[in-house]
Amino acid sequence: MKYLLFLFLLPFIAVSQESLEEVEQHIGQKNFKSAETTVLLYLEEHPQHLKALELLGDAYGHQEKWDDAIDIYKKLVDANPNVANYHYKYGGVLGMKALQNKFKAIGLIGDIKSSFLKAAELDKNHIDVRWALVELYMQLPGIFGGSKSKSLKYAEELEQLSTVDGYLAKGYIYEYDDAPELAETYYKKAIEEGGSLTCFNKLTEFYENKSQPENAIKNIEEAQKKHQRNALHYQIGKVAAEYNIQLEKGEKCLNTYLSNYSAKDGVPKAWAHYRLAQIYTYKENKAKALEHIDFALSELPKIKPFKTQKEKILQL
Repeated sequence: MKYLLFLFLLPFIAVSQESLEEVEQHIGQKNFKSAETTVLLYLEEHPQHLKALELLGDAYGHQEKWDDAIDIYKKLVDANPNVANYHYKYGGVLGMKALQNKFKAIGLIGDIKSSFLKAAELDKNHIDVRWALVELYMQLPGIFGGSKSKSLKYAEELEQLSTVDGYLAKGYIYEYDDAPELAETYYKKAIEEGGSLTCFNKLTEFYENKSQPENAIKNIEEAQKKHQRNALHYQIGKVAAEYNIQLEKGEKCLNTYLSNYSAKDGVPKAWAHYRLAQIYTYKENKAKALEHIDFALSELPKIKPFKTQKEKILQL
């Protein structure tokens, strides 16, 4: 009889598991509304299923439904207070709520901080929550507990877990603290240690933030030698167009980007045409500039910088 009952339940168990896998697949494909709909149906039959609740919280968070996500993660924290990731996610959505509503932010700071600290205490190897603490302590005013020394403490913990993350965290801290030489040093150390696109991008962003476009282009070119990504052609063209430097190189890179474009490159073709329009505006080539800005506007007609650029071109 027990065997027959097991056979009877097996299809139901399989369907239930398949439903959660479908939810994860939707989230992986960024179909967050579909993920929400699917997991809500699952929760009608399994209202206390912790994994399903977590996936619902994730779906809400990705859609910036902060209040809904807060409610779900709070349920998870209350149901199992020894799971670090529940505290981390709860603190994270509280943080996003604080950014959205600055009037309520002060009242949320304590819960954000305690959630992250609890997650770090529960999981000594949790990299993401240590990153969150690095950023939190640097961004908070001193009156609310902001502290460079505490931020550096978690950067040191990160470095013990992942040398690259530790270097990137220190680069972030020193950049935020307006110590550019130290920031540059640590971003370069991260490239030497890991060499990922993320490492190169952090240094590029640093150079752009410090209005050092020549160094930014040089760094992107180094990244291109290592990673051979078409998206990096766009990045070179973008810097050239924004700062009116190395225009020939920028034009060549943008045309290469367009010739080799695929959806995985990330930046829509319209933006490459906009950058080319900027370059041709600097060159006072009105016909070419109009050709590219009109293409950009035909693809993305509501983008304000595109409209502004066309006005500049028409004044040539």
